[in-house]
Amino acid sequence: FELERMRKASELTRLILGRVAAAVKPGVTTQELDKLAEAAAKEFGVKPAFKGYQGFPASICTSVNEQVVHGIPGPRKLKTGDIVGLDFGIVYKGYYGDAAVTVGVGEIAPEHQRLLEVTREALWKGISAARAGNRLSAVSRAIQEHVESNGFSVVRDFVGHGIGQTMHEEPQVPNYVSPLQSYNPVLKPGMTLAIEPMVNAGAYQVKIDPRDHWTVTTVDGSYSAHFEHTVLVTEGEPEVLTQLREARGDGGGMVQW
Repeated sequence: FELERMRKASELTRLILGRVAAAVKPGVTTQELDKLAEAAAKEFGVKPAFKGYQGFPASICTSVNEQVVHGIPGPRKLKTGDIVGLDFGIVYKGYYGDAAVTVGVGEIAPEHQRLLEVTREALWKGISAARAGNRLSAVSRAIQEHVESNGFSVVRDFVGHGIGQTMHEEPQVPNYVSPLQSYNPVLKPGMTLAIEPMVNAGAYQVKIDPRDHWTVTTVDGSYSAHFEHTVLVTEGEPEVLTQLREARGDGGGMVQW
């Protein structure tokens, strides 16, 4: 019963976020994307999880170029060559879904395309390690090794998380391994994790914009990408709850990740 609600919350999160991602094009404003997410949430009768969360003013986070996460939608028009990270979550009957994808706006530079590809691949490496019996650090290590072996860096200050009846639950899911991390639980069947690598083209250091106290940017101005799925740990293959079932088709120009 609980798991069915998690599945549904995740599926609707993915469906709505896919719609928003498909609407990204040169000239669209980040605020228009936010309104689209809000309208879709209303259509499905679910509540956007981020709006009002610790005072966040919008339904989605839109993080453009050197913005890493938690960008606030506004009048900014996306232009060809930009990359935009879209992070979205909902509450469905008391359970949360959370997912993120970064998409290019029109034609993007090959190095930015590579950043997106490596970050997406790193997410899937992390997901693959999210198996019962593995320690949490197996997920972190899989992500970090893939990112760094491709010449990019993993953000340290923000991490993935458990998810269920609240948005952020234990355990935290770092995207890197550190000798200072004493907390390294064994993963058990039934755990639900939001795995979300945030990857910078340059150095890993980030800062919070003092003007809005939300937007996280790279310190060196390098571009950053962010991909996230909500994942169920099982005895076997991890179940990616925010991935639409293939059998349903993927019409309407939906973005896959």
